Amino acid sequence: MAICFSSLSEIYAQRYDCIIDVRSPAEFAEDHLPGAINLPVLDNEERAKVGTIYVQESPFLARKIGAAMVFRNAANHVEQQLSHHEGSWRPLVYCWRGGQRSGSFTWLLQQIGWRADVVQGGYQSYRRLVHDFLYNGEIPHRLVALDGYTGTAKTDILQRVEALGGQVLDLEGMAHHRGSLLGDYPTPQPSQKAFESRVAGKLAAMDPTKPVLVEAESSKIGSRIIPPTVWTAMKQAPRIELRAPVSARCRYLQAGYDDILSNGEMLRTRLDGLRAHRSNAVVDGWLELIAAGDKAGLTEALMIQHYDPAYETARKAIGAEVRMTLETPDLRPEDLDRIAADLLRELDKF
Repeated sequence: MAICFSSLSEIYAQRYDCIIDVRSPAEFAEDHLPGAINLPVLDNEERAKVGTIYVQESPFLARKIGAAMVFRNAANHVEQQLSHHEGSWRPLVYCWRGGQRSGSFTWLLQQIGWRADVVQGGYQSYRRLVHDFLYNGEIPHRLVALDGYTGTAKTDILQRVEALGGQVLDLEGMAHHRGSLLGDYPTPQPSQKAFESRVAGKLAAMDPTKPVLVEAESSKIGSRIIPPTVWTAMKQAPRIELRAPVSARCRYLQAGYDDILSNGEMLRTRLDGLRAHRSNAVVDGWLELIAAGDKAGLTEALMIQHYDPAYETARKAIGAEVRMTLETPDLRPEDLDRIAADLLRELDKF
């Protein structure tokens, strides 16, 4: 049976025992339905081979060779990954557009006796719903932006507010990036589509009648672009500003960015590229601090000479309204816990 989803909420609320993505590993890695597992009926090389035959030789030959590969791989999945399921098992299967790959695999599962269904339109139908939600119209949520200079522990506080039961949209967490020039993690960011899937899924699970706390960001987090409906709502959101002394921010950043501050070669390359935005004298000063191994001095210099001015420029460009200010003398764990509790209480006023 072909199942048609008309909204994201229907997809998130589905009650199948398992969602199976039969696309190639490369397709799956770029993005997939929430909670899906990957049981490819054509791997990356096989998919490329069938596609080449289809274009260069004949569609019939491509379908014949592809069918043999599909059923061979499907049989392997049945014998291995799926062998433990009982007869009442009810999976939902999809491929790129609900065509031959998912249709063939679903038919095989049904012949065994499993209650398998296929997603009409495949991944493309899901992607259209995500795109429509994030690119057209307005999101129904009331965002409140947590503002403050670099090093005021905004992301850490967001996570604490969420742990206390608040509604939080952690964009940096979903983008797998710390949101600055030096914010890379050792592992890569998700694709733009996967990032958008995470954002859409998180928002769809939230109560639109209650405020959602989000960190005040630029329109990009690393290489990932904040989707238009979310970015528009963020620019219009009232802001709560965090303030902390430079010394406290410096200590916090040194601890959180030690992996970056210890990588002198990468630091020199990244910071040298800022000469178009900061004077040669300023950048040369940073490079001297790197050479001296002065992590504290470099952290403070970057905050005062680069990050704070950049933040002020971005804030003025957006014209953000700061509705409330929270000050803290330090950014120790107990301070962050206190701020998070205060924030959760204040959110009820927005």
